[in-house]
Amino acid sequence: MSDWERAIRLLAEGDYGCVLARGEETLVSRAPGVGALVDWLAAGVELAGFAAADRVVGRAAALLYAHAGVVAVYADLAGAAAADICAAHGIAFRAAVTVPGILNRDQTGPCPLEAAVTGVDDPATAVGLLTDTVRTLRGR
Repeated sequence: MSDWERAIRLLAEGDYGCVLARGEETLVSRAPGVGALVDWLAAGVELAGFAAADRVVGRAAALLYAHAGVVAVYADLAGAAAADICAAHGIAFRAAVTVPGILNRDQTGPCPLEAAVTGVDDPATAVGLLTDTVRTLRGR
């Protein structure tokens, strides 16, 4: 079983928001949204070469995955921009469902993390913007 298949299987079987697999290593998070990715990157966790399975991947998550060097991403739900970003960075990508854009949790407007990186194509730039946005949303 490939890393990608293992990550997808664990996502489907567990109560996880995000699963990354590389060889014998597995990282899992129950945190919603891109918070886990921001936290792993801030902690210096090396994500290069991992395959990811995620509940929701939009522009924000795709840019973080690109910055981290993830090689494959599966999403239960993906925003249309995610596939383009992954393709631009050589990341294999597959989604169960693709929508035009990712909405906020109340479904009343755009996701604030997606809004933070509107028009941003550089993963390094996105990391700073998303880290700041996550801190603000968490009240820090």
